[in-house]
Amino acid sequence: STDDTVNIALSFGARVESFAWNGQYPKKYQWCLDHLALKHDRVFFVDADEIVTPELIHEISDLDWDAAGYFVRADYVLGGQILRFGLKNNKLCLLDRNKMVFPVVDDLDCPDMGEIEGHYQPVLKPAFAAEEIGQLRCAMLHYTCADWDAWEEKHVRYARWEAFMDIKGVWPHDDMRKRRMMKLAFRAVPLLRPALAFVHSYILKLGFLDGRGGVALARSRYRYYQMVRRASSP
Repeated sequence: STDDTVNIALSFGARVESFAWNGQYPKKYQWCLDHLALKHDRVFFVDADEIVTPELIHEISDLDWDAAGYFVRADYVLGGQILRFGLKNNKLCLLDRNKMVFPVVDDLDCPDMGEIEGHYQPVLKPAFAAEEIGQLRCAMLHYTCADWDAWEEKHVRYARWEAFMDIKGVWPHDDMRKRRMMKLAFRAVPLLRPALAFVHSYILKLGFLDGRGGVALARSRYRYYQMVRRASSP
């Protein structure tokens, strides 16, 4: 970060840890779990463009932790509008670090790969393979960029990395069978993915009920998978 994030965090009493990636695994999330002196074994990862709502805080505080980890949904915020429909960013970001781990994948030779674990979820450690994975009801807010040029600049590397993962066939195993089957089916039709992503967000997930914001979100999914398709082309 080149802005005043560190000083602002320190002013609120946060402990700030610097991370310098060495180009190998573990990447940033797993490095935190392995190396930081954390107060608790149950960890909640929140990104800089996400805000935790009071409702979600209450739900987490009341958890009985009968699962090894929990998916947390994020409602997109675009141009100040909270999108209630369409695609949701659903991440397994609340977990017991004794039971789950971010997988090591064969992507270190990808030119567009970076220090952050990619678009995949942590997995159950072998000793806890029978544990459940849950889903929280309340959502975070995920602020997305409303400027198309800035959005494309941010996502072009993600798209190239995803194309690399598709070509090399090194996606990690997903512990959730339904998610695993849906991803396999989606990746099996690369030419149709842009249109399918648009229809999924705008029609199947009722994105049209969000008006212009719903169109913009569905359009962003279309453009992203167009970038993945172009990056996959020889």
